[in-house]
Amino acid sequence: MLSAQKRDVWKLILLFFVPAMFVWLTTMVIPFFYGIWISFVQWDGIGNNYEFIGLENYIKIFSNAKFMQTLGRTAIYTIGTVALSNVLGIALGLLLTSALKGRNLFRTAIFVPNVIGGVAMGYIWKYIFNYGFTAIGASLGIQALSTSMLSDPTKAMIALIIVSSWQLSAYLMIIYVAGFTNVPAELVEAARVDGASSWSVLRNVRLPMIRSSLTICLFLAIVRSFMVFEVNMTLTDGGPFNTTEMIAFRIYNTAFVSLKFGNAQAQAVVLFVIVALISVCQAYFTSKREVQM
Repeated sequence: MLSAQKRDVWKLILLFFVPAMFVWLTTMVIPFFYGIWISFVQWDGIGNNYEFIGLENYIKIFSNAKFMQTLGRTAIYTIGTVALSNVLGIALGLLLTSALKGRNLFRTAIFVPNVIGGVAMGYIWKYIFNYGFTAIGASLGIQALSTSMLSDPTKAMIALIIVSSWQLSAYLMIIYVAGFTNVPAELVEAARVDGASSWSVLRNVRLPMIRSSLTICLFLAIVRSFMVFEVNMTLTDGGPFNTTEMIAFRIYNTAFVSLKFGNAQAQAVVLFVIVALISVCQAYFTSKREVQM
């Protein structure tokens, strides 16, 4: 016979652990392995006409020049977004940890872009680029703004980086605010007493003290940039001429437009490996930093 305490433990397991495990298995584990299996077959997403073709999907995507161009394009977008979003995040973090009146209100207002969904934000900025900036350019006679940035391949990529960085920096700001808040005020004051300028204090005191926050923000920005989808779809739709099509959007088009689910899933597996490697590197560098501290 089980004791009353053990019966209570089993009740808790049945009440909380089993349902949570069921949800995890059905929404994460099973779809993950099913997706890996799909990458080894040829399937149009209709019916059960699976044709096992082994590694052919992987051979096709790595021998496809357009797929490799998309990977390179995503890497360029990632570099630009990571750099700009972190610079903005640090600047906002410094601003909101200074003696600024109403900084809590500003913090809430600045965080709003991260709350807005990617789909809604993409359409809002698409309207701004297509009609807002062009109207300003026409009224002021500014040639650079007379045509939409989204109609030019190079400018469209810049616009995508700007919008993504604008949204992502609001999220990174929270991490940087927490980091700057934990910097001992005594160190900052001691540096200023020694005659250090504001830039020297930032470079030699504040930034070294938030290395863990920097590491987390850099890797978070990299992962989110590689997985960009909603903004890519709604802002540029991969255009003009597929020059802003990122890897996640290409996977979507391959699966639901071209109906090549096996090929799309092989691309998704490659994206998963890239993101997983980035996450492992983040965990390694974060733990290494904690050990050193």
